[in-house]
Amino acid sequence: MATIELTKETFSDVVGGAKLALVDFWGPRCRLCRMFEAVFGQASQRHPDAVFGKVDAEAHSQLAAMFRVMSLPTLVIMKEGFVIYARSGTLPLGDLEDLVDQATALDIDEVRRKRAASRRTA
Repeated sequence: MATIELTKETFSDVVGGAKLALVDFWGPRCRLCRMFEAVFGQASQRHPDAVFGKVDAEAHSQLAAMFRVMSLPTLVIMKEGFVIYARSGTLPLGDLEDLVDQATALDIDEVRRKRAASRRTA
């Protein structure tokens, strides 16, 4: 699947219902962002079952702020609405593939149980 340009208006509709979503926060003047774009695009072709979205953090600064994006590029991985990964910087394709595999294998129901248990004890 090709990457999808996301905006504040489309983000929830596209990412909210996705089982697995990878979001690349980038900027048009960011050299590292341009380098990571090719890697992100290759990974999107290899994983058609996941949503791969891009957010121009300069044009959609409010959306970037919601995810506490402080530098570019920043990759956010969400599984069934939970942010399970958020880091700035680039990744080689092999490392990104490994992250996608880990995210796919993650038992999100276990994450939900642990989160509920921690809320009860807090």
